[in-house]
Amino acid sequence: MELPRIEPYKIKMVEPVLFSSREDRERWIREADYNLFNLRSEQVLIDVLTDSGTGAMSQKQWAEIMLGDESYAGAASYYKLKNAISELLGFPFFLPTHQGRAAENVLFQTLLGHDAPDQVIPGNSHFDTTKGHIEFRHARPLDITIDEAFDTTLEHPFKGNLNLDKLEAALREYGPARIPLVLVTITCNSSGGQPVSMANLRAVSELCKKHGVRLFFDAARFAENAYFIKVREPGFADRTIREIVREMFSYADGFTMSAKKDGIVNIGGLLAFRDEDLFKRCCTFNIIYEGYITYGGLAGRDLGALSQGLYESTEFDYLQARVGQVEYLGRRLREFGIPVQWPIGGHAVFVDAKKFFPHIPQDEFPAQLLGVELYLEAGVRAVEIGMLLADRDPVTRQERYPALELLRLAIPRRVYNQQHMEYMAVALKNLWDRRESITRGFAIVSEAPIMRHFTVRLRRL
Repeated sequence: MELPRIEPYKIKMVEPVLFSSREDRERWIREADYNLFNLRSEQVLIDVLTDSGTGAMSQKQWAEIMLGDESYAGAASYYKLKNAISELLGFPFFLPTHQGRAAENVLFQTLLGHDAPDQVIPGNSHFDTTKGHIEFRHARPLDITIDEAFDTTLEHPFKGNLNLDKLEAALREYGPARIPLVLVTITCNSSGGQPVSMANLRAVSELCKKHGVRLFFDAARFAENAYFIKVREPGFADRTIREIVREMFSYADGFTMSAKKDGIVNIGGLLAFRDEDLFKRCCTFNIIYEGYITYGGLAGRDLGALSQGLYESTEFDYLQARVGQVEYLGRRLREFGIPVQWPIGGHAVFVDAKKFFPHIPQDEFPAQLLGVELYLEAGVRAVEIGMLLADRDPVTRQERYPALELLRLAIPRRVYNQQHMEYMAVALKNLWDRRESITRGFAIVSEAPIMRHFTVRLRRL
């Protein structure tokens, strides 16, 4: 008999969680205006709101916390990180930032300035902060993800891929004068944590070079993307994760990264370049917004923990266990008949709320409704990736209706075990069995003009 897989680590420290009653949870979510972001952490039993900054660090990362050099300039911890980025990712120039959206802010301020209404940023389903930074500067994100990504039932190994015909059409129509960069998100969070194939990255790079346009990656989950290339794409099964990572990044001119995902740290971001001139231009804004260029808003101990985390996240055994845990939850939900984005992505399971609640109109926010009901049922906090997150059109202020209306269960790294996955699966099964009794969603009471989902106030209908 083949031995089952196990997690490639032992648990050295634990944190207690609070069990609560449904009555408590009904009061707490009402006081939170039905916004799951407003809940206190102690009011949550299993927190799958995000995998960003919520993972458990290793003993070697904690050792780096103690070894951190807190010099203002030129700290040894910075050079550890510089060496890791050079060795693993192959980039000669980088800036640390306090998190991924800060790296986006520095990059887009450099390339777009404060007001760039004629600029277009093609990519594969830009995530919320990326879209927010672009639209805040009056530029336009252009989603050119392949159509297969929006059919949650379809079996396709690389639903994060860009549509090459649409990309070439955009490059021809707008050209380098209006496209400062193409941005490829690996893996693609907004379409279900779906990977981009090496063949697609290579083809996108060739098109960008042909038209003289920069290619950047949003590389928050780069290691998970490399894992999927290894296990799904022909010709890569015998390549190591680090070899695949180096080839992936060889096609890019630079990247932004929230290091709180595949850096396996609680805080931190990166902005990297091949072009020294662009690096120097970005240094100015990094100093203004983040801090000096060798710390970028981070303590030296954070830089050291990140450098170690990059090595750990590019180990096959770690990735196999991490992605396998997410896949286990997704398969259990599918066994129960619950509609999920298929195949399962790397960091999260995405439940198709349109199919879960076909009787709830999209303008009543069915994914948010499913998230609130899951919290009431089991104390589990997930997050809506749907109409709330899509925001209103920045020009017309009309609601946007995204093709996908998803509830994301983002699994923190090295935090929960299989019983936690089983608990969430059964909780969703209970909701699935009584889904027809849930008949109305929410209306907005108040909202911010941009990235409203973080602070929106809702009322039940």
